[in-house]
Amino acid sequence: MNDDMSAGENLSAWIGREQRSEDLIDARTARFMQLTLDREATLEHGDPLPPAWHWLYFIDGARLSATGRDGHPERGGFLPPVALPRRMWAGSRLTFHRPLRIEDRVTRDSEILRVAEKSGQSGKLCFVTVGHRYQRDDELLLEEEHDIVYREDPAPGARPPEPPEADTESSITRTVTPSPLLLFRYSALTFNGHRIHYDIDYCRDVEGYPGLVFHGPLTATLLLDLLAAEVGQENIRTFRFRAVSPLFADRAFTLHLRSSARSHALWATNPDGRLAVAAEAETI
Repeated sequence: MNDDMSAGENLSAWIGREQRSEDLIDARTARFMQLTLDREATLEHGDPLPPAWHWLYFIDGARLSATGRDGHPERGGFLPPVALPRRMWAGSRLTFHRPLRIEDRVTRDSEILRVAEKSGQSGKLCFVTVGHRYQRDDELLLEEEHDIVYREDPAPGARPPEPPEADTESSITRTVTPSPLLLFRYSALTFNGHRIHYDIDYCRDVEGYPGLVFHGPLTATLLLDLLAAEVGQENIRTFRFRAVSPLFADRAFTLHLRSSARSHALWATNPDGRLAVAAEAETI
């Protein structure tokens, strides 16, 4: 890290920082998400929002001149000013208490819970965990912990690590063939300027990816959608996911589900059958 940001106490000073925001769970955005998933736009006032679709809302924007080389807002502000250049969504843990509904006005209280600097196979890492509480008036709807990982640039010519082998004993599977248009639409809906999702030259030349990177939270959303189709979204109580390796546009991947009573294992595999996302859920 840069000298002025390298000391642990500089970043740990952000722990406990809080932020409050409010948003309207409008039908238009939710219907655009249905269309993005190639479905009819049917959601109306009062309908429950599908699980993880809250990521379409409470979006922090930035002026174009206040974005960094990767398209994300510049470091600092609510999130700590981590100097490592690459930023990814590493995972989340969700607890569903009540459904968010179309046309609800919801408040989100956010807090920096943890900042941890580590070293891995690819070099220095910094994990920032943000906690969110979503409420309608005084009614708690959803709790979330969101892990963000910051990483170094890959060394020139470095080969990415081989993803681990995945479990092969799933009871339900679904194949997804993501297109660049799907990535573009989800980026637009979430106001996500991260260039790994639309700028192929940046992907290859700067971050070392072979193609456009599929959104980690969208993979998690599709896993939850697979589970909801089997058990009903109203019965999902907890969900956690961890990004393991990237998926790419125009390369079909597979969603997997295996259930045992109220516990459910979910995962996504790349075209070679290797693990991309690992998740688990509990239902009532």
